[in-house]
Amino acid sequence: MKTGKFFLIVIAVLFFHSSSFAQNKDAAVLTVDGEPTSLEEFENIFRKNNRDSSITKQSLDEYMELFINFKLKVKEARELGLDTVTKFKNELDGYRAQLARPYLTDTDMLNGMVREAYDHERFEVRAQHILIKLDPNALPADTLAAYSRCMALRERILAGEDFSTIAKSREGSEDPSVKDNGGDLGYFTAFQMVYPFEEAAYKTPVGQVSMPVRTRYGYHLIKVNDKREARGEIHVAHIMVKPKAEANGEQNAQNKITEIHQKLISGEETFDNLASKFSDDQSSAKKGGELPWFGTGKMVLEFEDAAFNLKKDGDFSTPVKTDYGWHIIKRLGYKPHGTFEEREKDLKSKVSKDGRSEQTRSSFVNKLKTQYKYTVNQKELSKIIAKADSNAFTGKLNLKKSQLKKTLYTIDGKNISVKEFNDYMRTRGNSRPTMSPQEFVKMQSDRLGEEKLLAVEDSKLEQKHTAFRLLMKEYREGILLFELTDQKVWSKAVKDSAGLAEFYQNNASKYMWPERAETVIYTCANANVATELRKMLALGLDKSAIAAELNKTHSSIFRLKKEFGHAKTVKFFLR
Repeated sequence: MKTGKFFLIVIAVLFFHSSSFAQNKDAAVLTVDGEPTSLEEFENIFRKNNRDSSITKQSLDEYMELFINFKLKVKEARELGLDTVTKFKNELDGYRAQLARPYLTDTDMLNGMVREAYDHERFEVRAQHILIKLDPNALPADTLAAYSRCMALRERILAGEDFSTIAKSREGSEDPSVKDNGGDLGYFTAFQMVYPFEEAAYKTPVGQVSMPVRTRYGYHLIKVNDKREARGEIHVAHIMVKPKAEANGEQNAQNKITEIHQKLISGEETFDNLASKFSDDQSSAKKGGELPWFGTGKMVLEFEDAAFNLKKDGDFSTPVKTDYGWHIIKRLGYKPHGTFEEREKDLKSKVSKDGRSEQTRSSFVNKLKTQYKYTVNQKELSKIIAKADSNAFTGKLNLKKSQLKKTLYTIDGKNISVKEFNDYMRTRGNSRPTMSPQEFVKMQSDRLGEEKLLAVEDSKLEQKHTAFRLLMKEYREGILLFELTDQKVWSKAVKDSAGLAEFYQNNASKYMWPERAETVIYTCANANVATELRKMLALGLDKSAIAAELNKTHSSIFRLKKEFGHAKTVKFFLR
């Protein structure tokens, strides 16, 4: 490998003094063949790789040696042209697209929505709704008709008619589940409903009915019946008995669950054993009835209420009836709703994937329009929209050649022509005509403008955000180092069978295990079990027979584990 020339500036301890760093962040600490590495870049990488280490001159010197070698290898990779191959470019572009996402949103608004989501999570709302279905891209006339119908139903409810009765009526809710639940959605919390519905439910006072709320499903009327503090999350196991399709099937199931409950009360058998023997929930029975952690809205209401009513770990319920059968529920663990600091990272991830993200994107785009002096040639756009017919849905616009050269948008001093929009429309063809051609063309012109704005901002991320620039450089050089090492070391080693054999022969003695012993480790629940175990070992009983006997008499509190290690004696562990 070529070494290349490098120049190093000695780094003093003052390197990390804040005022010194602020003044010298652009100073070059290392130059390899004319390419400098700034103090800022070196400090960034050093701190990432030495988070828990004390900073000393020695540690800086040692790390600098590693850093120099790293830079020389990256230089070699570039000289070999590894940064020009398609595979490298595609991989780097993929990483860049992921890393750029947090920078292409309204951060202030995002943080506000994360806080709002946390505030919603702290409470649970019980609501009913009436749904009037409407396509997201419905024509204005259809939209007005759905809204008017919704308002008429609301007036009837406010006049005193029963919400459930109206919801179930022929002219009422178009949610198929209404015939069973009268529109009652039970309790829910943040992220369990589409965002516009959730937002309206949390803003509507208990006992009142909202104005019509538009979601992608249509218009909703929401009546809030209750609001309570969040229950948190609970971890349970259950035993389920399903009624069989036979005469007296329901009564037989009830008798069976009652018998199981009596066995639990008497202590005749453990919950785990009874679940594995008798539970009809096969997926959980083999795990002693254990279910995943859950919170509000994840289970049917009867099951959820019974689980959260258990006061402490180890408590189990009386038989509980649900639509699935009969259950006995045992509490295994409980977690209250976390603090904002505990929930923030998870909430930020959820918000970025939720309908809320559309609002942060729109807000960000509006800020970019101001920043980059975004203008639309409304006169030209109006001409294009006016000429639009059904061919627009297949990507065809009725444009004259003279129009193609006209400017449609101006962004950051650069013009975007009508031709670019015409070409863009060809990629948007085969759309389902759920709106007028004119509305479709207007919507696509707005989308192109947004995409162009975001592309301009994306192209300036390295220039505007130091952290992004340094991170992209890390990724770029890290991928190059990987490719170089793969070519020069790993792939060669795999193919060089003779070289591998020779290396093994010359170095086998360096990789011998020290003296070892085969051991059997018995883990016992308490000293009494350990005493019984010692007696059995003294009698020379087989280890499998010992495990079977103790597990039978002590209910899975004994485990046998065979291990290979450096221990020379059998060890006993008392829990």
